[in-house]
Amino acid sequence: MMTDIEIEAIKDLLASPKKITIIPHRNPDGDAMGSTLGLYHFLVQQNHEILVMAPNEFPDFLAWLPASEKVVIFEKNTETCTEILNKSDIIFTLDFNALHRVGEIMERTLSKLDKTFIMIDHHQFPDSFAKYTFSDTKYGSTCEMVYHFIHQLNQQKLINKAVATCIYTGIVTDSGSFRYPATTSTTHRVVADLIDIGVENSKIHNQLFDTSSYSRLQLLGRALQNMKLMLENKTSYITLSQAELDEFNFEKGDTEGIVNYGLSIDGIDFTAIFIENLAEGIIKISFRSQGSFDVNQFSRSYFGGGGHINAAGGKSDKSLAETVIEFERIVKEIKK
Repeated sequence: MMTDIEIEAIKDLLASPKKITIIPHRNPDGDAMGSTLGLYHFLVQQNHEILVMAPNEFPDFLAWLPASEKVVIFEKNTETCTEILNKSDIIFTLDFNALHRVGEIMERTLSKLDKTFIMIDHHQFPDSFAKYTFSDTKYGSTCEMVYHFIHQLNQQKLINKAVATCIYTGIVTDSGSFRYPATTSTTHRVVADLIDIGVENSKIHNQLFDTSSYSRLQLLGRALQNMKLMLENKTSYITLSQAELDEFNFEKGDTEGIVNYGLSIDGIDFTAIFIENLAEGIIKISFRSQGSFDVNQFSRSYFGGGGHINAAGGKSDKSLAETVIEFERIVKEIKK
């Protein structure tokens, strides 16, 4: 939790109307969009001028979130967004703790600003750019932290159905539908409160997990066909080339959750997915593990990324084939 001194300072900041910008990380997921929009719906009730500014487009499967149509995209409106940031009194950064997570151009813009930054995040090793920081890796999602942040401000009466819907979305996605170890009894008590407030949990689950396109299912089929096993190292991995993405009419968000299939195989405790992105000239990587294998440290050490002990991301500027060869070599070395 934040200290009493920090909370009182933030209460004073929010006591009068302010221009506030709320930012998720680049390639925002359910927790990033849920936390930013949840905070938006909370603050807008207090007569602040609020804007959620995503670094780039968010997936279509999150476009049903209340007020998602009001989110502005920095990469599509760089000049206008820069002006907005320059006029902001407060900038909230949610679900990331290092400015490079918003992309190079936006990072340069934010690093030049002399504004009050407030960070709410649950990843390891936070940077020190924010004046006020709520950072705790014990939480399974930033959305759950936003819920507690609102309670610390003694403003829980402002958690209406819109706030609750957004917060629930981030909790359910980042907890793997309440499967992951960071899901605590407190998490379930928070969710119970959100349902009491009016969250339609079964409807949200359907929006997130039970609605798909034919081409996305075909892409999933190809990904599973591409899965390779390194049984002696308790490891699996999936590859998807740009050509395969194009073949199945890939849209942002279509690969969400595919990496988790690699952990469903008996005897596997570490998995990865490698996705070629020719436009950015990189291979995007997601890592997952179960048990004590630390994919955060693995990604930081070898693939320029990071995250949590059991879920992390990284990237490679080598070709897809070269990246996979390097991955296999490292895994064989460290998991003998």
